[in-house]
Amino acid sequence: MSKTEPELLFVHCPDAQGGHRLAYWQWGDASAGHVVVCAHGLSRQGRDFDALARSLCARSTQPIRVVCPDVVGRGRSDWLKDPMGYQIPTYAGDMLALLAQLAPARLDWVGTSMGGLIGMVLCGQPDLPMPVAVRRLVLNDVGPSIRWEALARIGTYLGQTGRFADLQQAADAMRMISTGFGPHTPEQWLDLSRAMVRPIDDGSGALTLHYDPAIAVPFRTVTAESAAQGEAALWRLYDAIRAETLLLRGAESDLLSHDTAQAMTTRGPRARLVEFPGVGHAPTLVASDQIDCVAVFLLGASQAEGG
Repeated sequence: MSKTEPELLFVHCPDAQGGHRLAYWQWGDASAGHVVVCAHGLSRQGRDFDALARSLCARSTQPIRVVCPDVVGRGRSDWLKDPMGYQIPTYAGDMLALLAQLAPARLDWVGTSMGGLIGMVLCGQPDLPMPVAVRRLVLNDVGPSIRWEALARIGTYLGQTGRFADLQQAADAMRMISTGFGPHTPEQWLDLSRAMVRPIDDGSGALTLHYDPAIAVPFRTVTAESAAQGEAALWRLYDAIRAETLLLRGAESDLLSHDTAQAMTTRGPRARLVEFPGVGHAPTLVASDQIDCVAVFLLGASQAEGG
């Protein structure tokens, strides 16, 4: 479990247009029964979790696999023929196909923002065809109630994949819209940015962001009214979760309010809340205190010490 780079694998997922391939990055012991799935945010991709995955594999005294999918339309996954498929039901269905292929004996889920919503859908419906129920759930800066102002902010840049002369220019542009991620060294930020770009196929050497711009199409159909209806459904899912739940919040988050986070500690799985000062939406799980928090929750204090 000392590998410093993950293996890139794929799973076929059904859809009405003949199906698509979902890419995922697998760390650790490929035969381990204990699987931790790490699901990223709306415009991100699975390599966001490199630092966390390396740490979990290094710290665990038992065989462990850390699996970080590129949600469809992102990273190395296929793009959908129908842009309206870029919504949570599709993503949750794809994760069921992934879990069937992984066949875990013990399953934990770490979900940042959109990845947390996918986790809530999987954990809040006990009749889903899961190989095993999620044991421990980490919701990273997301809950059933999402501030409309944050969605409007995200909508100002989602779908604008840009054109950049090199990685540094792309990283600088992404940093401008990602101030909520909190403090990072230049090296940490470059590490987070490398998998966020792909070459433009025109021979220029220029780069653009990794994702299908069409992921913004269904996002733009969201209204304050439809968001409120979705909130009621998400609270029903949350209240049905039986997994032990850790809720992380950037203390300055504009997406997950402090009041919603507090409510999540008193209902449903009664999440344990940890807030990170100086961070907004969303903690990247790169800083050592953030990694430690997740590692202790998933592995237990005795395993998670050091590493």
